[in-house]
Formats: sequence, structure tokens, C-alpha cells
Amino acid sequence: MCGIVGILGTSPAAPLLVDALKRLEYRGYDSAGVATLENGVLTRRRAPGKLRELENVLEKAPLSGHSGIGHTRWATHGAPTEGNAHPHAIGKVSVVHNGIIENFRDLKEECIGRGVTFETDTDTEVVAALVSLNIAGGMAPKEAVDATLSKLQGAFALAFLFEADADLLIGARRGSPLAVGHGDGEMFLGSDAIALAPFTNRISYLVDGDYAVVTRGGVSVFDDSGAPVEREVKTATASAQLADKGNYRHFMAKEIYEQPEVISHTLGHYIDMARETIVLPDAPFSFADLDRLSISACGTAFYAANVARYWFERFAKLPVDLDIASEFRYREVPMEKGGLALFVSQSGETADTLATLRYCKDQGQHIGAIVNVPESTIARESDVIFPTLAGPEIGVASTKAFTCQLAVLACLAVAAGRERGVLDADDESKLVNALVELPRLIVEGLKQEPVIEGFARDLARSSHVLYLGRSTSFPIAMEGALKLKEISYIHAEGYAAGELKHGPIALIDEDMPVIVIAPYDRIFEKTASNMEEVAARGGRIILITDEKGAAHSNGLAERIIEVPDAYAFVTPILYAIPVQLIAYHTAVFMGTDVDQPRNLAKSVTVE
Repeated sequence: MCGIVGILGTSPAAPLLVDALKRLEYRGYDSAGVATLENGVLTRRRAPGKLRELENVLEKAPLSGHSGIGHTRWATHGAPTEGNAHPHAIGKVSVVHNGIIENFRDLKEECIGRGVTFETDTDTEVVAALVSLNIAGGMAPKEAVDATLSKLQGAFALAFLFEADADLLIGARRGSPLAVGHGDGEMFLGSDAIALAPFTNRISYLVDGDYAVVTRGGVSVFDDSGAPVEREVKTATASAQLADKGNYRHFMAKEIYEQPEVISHTLGHYIDMARETIVLPDAPFSFADLDRLSISACGTAFYAANVARYWFERFAKLPVDLDIASEFRYREVPMEKGGLALFVSQSGETADTLATLRYCKDQGQHIGAIVNVPESTIARESDVIFPTLAGPEIGVASTKAFTCQLAVLACLAVAAGRERGVLDADDESKLVNALVELPRLIVEGLKQEPVIEGFARDLARSSHVLYLGRSTSFPIAMEGALKLKEISYIHAEGYAAGELKHGPIALIDEDMPVIVIAPYDRIFEKTASNMEEVAARGGRIILITDEKGAAHSNGLAERIIEVPDAYAFVTPILYAIPVQLIAYHTAVFMGTDVDQPRNLAKSVTVE
């Protein structure tokens, strides 16, 4: 997750760019840079480290141009060096980028074949190269960008500045957010309204797939088909101190849609994209030396840990003891010294989880924390921290924090498999590439929202809902049921599909919605047999599956939510999105307080 800003102004842009980047520094702080047009010539200043390093560079070598772009980086491809810092420039174009270009290797080979020499290790430079080649071939900037966007795979936001054209910025988004700021004879681009708050409160939010051609006189927006569209200009209330819902009705909706971006950020922290391998922080243990792994958490974090158990046991052959923290702390569990205990918590302050951590530490365990708040108590009392990097989560019901927890746990499981000799280099590469594809797949999955909204009104009339899943889909079924309970107040239960005949089948009648989570995998047919049992008793089946699953569902489902096809390893993360949207839209129809549901707190700091 990186921060982007662009300015077409009436005064020197560089100081304003730096000011805006300070408001975006939470998105990345390992390098920063700006580019402006100095007498029509693209000129850059970049520096590794935090923004103060860039400020020092600009003090020694100031820029005076009134048009510019800026970037604060969280490295994904390439080390955080000055050379890899954005903006990148080739020929007559400079670009800043937030996200991941999945197919950059193929595109880079294409560009090299056309005579381009690359200077960085990043995926971003290939975007500048393609646009530059298009311009050199006679295209205008808009057409050059449009042609380039059609070649890119991934989730990203981009902003372009062009040599000899001080009255033009082009921005584009696919998965990652980008907003346009409207001023008086000035125009702006930014990753969010908070960055633009000092300049204007008149904001239009680009829709996924949009690109915007910005001049000082205004903006022309085009959708993903290239057709011109209008995007409403709204008055934003954001300031440097306030969280902002942007173009969303609730924080929960905003945080659901932030998942492609924040998962990119998380994966960038743990994956060496160039080498297709997992890189973990230094730790006082090796997975190769472990006989067992203990994981403990509460609530949604516990369901993330449930998924992780399947991953660790399958890909690392490492047995996992899994406990709800409030139960573990009172069981007086015997533990062999030198083991590893992992604790998952969004806040890092969960009382039961913290108490369990202290018990495990007293038992001589190494302690690892998977937390979203690195300054939290759980983080401070751990031997090693695995940050989730989801950013602030305002909605009480966890969404992006949950999927980022899953992303971290997936990376840990792959690293464990490599260290234990279960996975070879090719295996690791396949799993890493499956993770890298996730942001793009989530963007595609979010397009099912109208389908989900369509049946949520009917779901809102239900008194009870049953969720079913097998293997890693079972914890997602439990998480889906929890989400629905939390924010709509409808009673719901998540069950292993194989347990249907052991009790829950007694509940099935024509009034019972049954939400089945079933990617087309090696156990799909087993789940399909459970669907037959539900259908025979008149149950209303809502099936969440992929294209193959839909084709093999035998007409049993009343409704189908089709999720993009994905490697089985990552389906729990991908299938979390529709269950979040089901709960969200049902709650909206119920008229509940989505962001602050009754009786719940964001962080449970008491027993």
C-alpha cells in the first residue's frame, strides 16, 4: 500500500506534494519522491527512508515547477533504495504507482525486445516503459495510457505526468483507490480525501476501472470500456485528523473495498516478488525444529487461525493445537519448552489472548504475534511480530483485518513448509503466485455485489440462517455466520458440511436459507451431496462457488454467487469477500447500525 498525489497548481508543487505525502505516510514510509516539470522538463527528487529524507534532498535541490506527482512507498518489488523509489520515468513520461502489476515480467521482456533499458527492480517501471513506447509510436498521452492499461494485470492505482505538458495529469484505478480534487484553477489527484484536504474539499471518487484525464480546467473520466462517464463531485469532510468514509455509506463497506489494496500491502511485506519466495523477519526459532505449533485467538481472529491450521498441516506437515483464548487460559495445558505459540489479534489488546500469551511464555514457549497494531501490548510482549498492515479499521465487525490475518498466516505456512523441506522451490513459487493474484481476483469478486444485494432483502426476512463448508471453507462458513449475527442480529450458525446429518438437518425447512461455500475442488462432490440433502427437505440454497462449481450444482441452488476461479490454497481469503457483503447488505436492509452494532466493542480488553 503506497500513497499517491498529483497537483496541477498555481504555485511550486513540490512543497505541496510533500505536505500531502505526510498525510499518506501511513501507507508507506520506506522511500519517497516527487517529480515536477521544470521549464517543460521532467525532473525528479527521490530518497530512501522516511519523508524527512526527501525534505532534506529538496532543501538542497529545490524544484519550482507548478505541476507534479509524488509518492510514498511501501516496497513490493525491489529494495527500498533511491533507484527503486517512485516516481519512475522513461522518455517523456513519469509515473507513480500503488499496487502490484502481476504480469510485469512478461511485459518487461516485451519492452526489452523493443529496445528499452530498465534501471530499477520494480514492477512499476514497465508501466512507464509501455506508455513511453506508445507515445514514441505517435500516440497522444491519453491513448498511450489507455493502450497500456489494457495490458496490465493486477490491482493498482496510477498517476502520470508528461514532459512538455504542464496542464495534464492522468490517473487510473483498478482495485486501489484514487480520488480527484477540484480547486479554483487547480486540480489534484490523491489516494484519499485526507491527502487532498489542505487543498480542496470538493472530491470525486473514481470507480473501479476508471481513468481520469485531468487539466486545470477540469476532469474527463472514462470507464473500463473507454466510454466517457460522469462522477459526482462531493463535499468531503476529511481532515488530516479524521477518518473519512469516502464514497461509501458505511466504514464497513469502505473497508471491504479496501481489501485488494491492503492485501497487496501485506503481501508486499512478506513476499520477495522478484524471487517468488517468502521472506520473514528474524525470529528466535525455526519451523524446522518444531514438533507442534499452538495458535490462539478470539472471535474472527480465531476463524483465521482455523484456516491456518489446514495450511500448516497440509503444506508444512506441522501439527497445530488450536484454541479459543478464553478456553486455553484455563485448561492448564502442558507445553514442552522451546515450542512456538502464535497469537492472532487485530488490536493486540484482547484480554483473553494476552492472558494466554503470558501463560505460554511462562511455559517456555517462543511467542509470535500476528497483530494490526505493532505498538500494542501483545506485540510488545512477543518475541517476533508479524504485522498484518491492514491500516485503521473503524467498523466493529472485522473485514480487512481478517483477510490480512489470513494473508500473513498463509505466508507463514508457506515459509514453514519450505523450512521443513515439505515444499521445494517450485512449490513455493506456485503458492506465492497464487497469493500475488489475490488482489486482482478480489476486485473481480467484488463485482458480484449487485447479485448479493439483490437477495439480501429476502435474507433480511429470515429468523435463522445456516452456513455450510468443508475443509478451509468451514471456518469461512463460521465467519460468515458470525458476521451476520454481529451486524444484522439474525441468528446464524456455521457448520462443517459433513456434520449436517449429525443434527443441523433437523432445522431444514422451506423457510431456512442455507448458504453453502463450495469452490470446485477435490471435495466439491462431497459438499454437493449435502446440498442434495438440503434440497430434498425444501431448504433454500445460496451457493458461493466458481464457474465450474456453478456448472456442476445440478440446479440445486436458488441463487448462485460466482467467485473467480482461483488456486485452492487462496480460496478462503477470496471467499471471505462475499460472506462479508452478505452480512453487510442484510444489515443495511434491516436498518441496524452497521459500523457500531449493539453490545459490541472493537477491542475486547476485559474478560
